[in-house]
Order: sequence, then C-alpha cells, then structure tokens
Amino acid sequence: MDTITVEELKQRMDSGEKLTIIDCREPHEYAEFNIGGTLVPLGKIQTMQLDELEDHKEDEIIIHCRSGQRSMMACLFLDALGYKHTRNLTGGILAWKQQFGQ
Repeated sequence: MDTITVEELKQRMDSGEKLTIIDCREPHEYAEFNIGGTLVPLGKIQTMQLDELEDHKEDEIIIHCRSGQRSMMACLFLDALGYKHTRNLTGGILAWKQQFGQ
C-alpha cells in the first residue's frame, strides 16, 4: 500500500487520467458527497465480494473513505489478496472537502 494526497489525486483527475477510484464508505455517505469513485463498501471487501475489482489486480487502485482509516484497512486487505498497487487517499473525503470544498 502506498498513499496519495488529495492534491495529487485532484491533479490527476483534472488532467483526464483514467483512474480506478474506489469509495469504501457506506451507501448513505456516498449519496451525501462523492468524488466519482465506484462504491465498494469496506464490508464487501472484507467478505471478498470483489466483482468490481477482479479485473484490477495488476492496476493502481486508489481507495478512499471519510478519513483514511477504512480505506487503509481496505488497502491492507486487498494487498493480502495479491492486489499489486493499492493507494490510500490520505485524509479521505474530510481532507478533500477541506482542500477543495464541496
């Protein structure tokens, strides 16, 4: 697991780079505010319901949550399953909102 800052992620998003972004929060959190990632709650990752991620084992996967804790757990879990390039968004959505607003 590596990390990525909200500034780095936004710059890559703004440049049009094709990214695999996973939001591991709960559906109600995603509905309130999201940055366009695919919703795969941490519980689904922990119970190995990984259909959305199967094709990305060799790819960079950027994972975020509210503060960075759940996404760190998701990264560690996926790393243990053989995913090669997981990156945790430092500070999560809270850092995103602080830096860029809603």
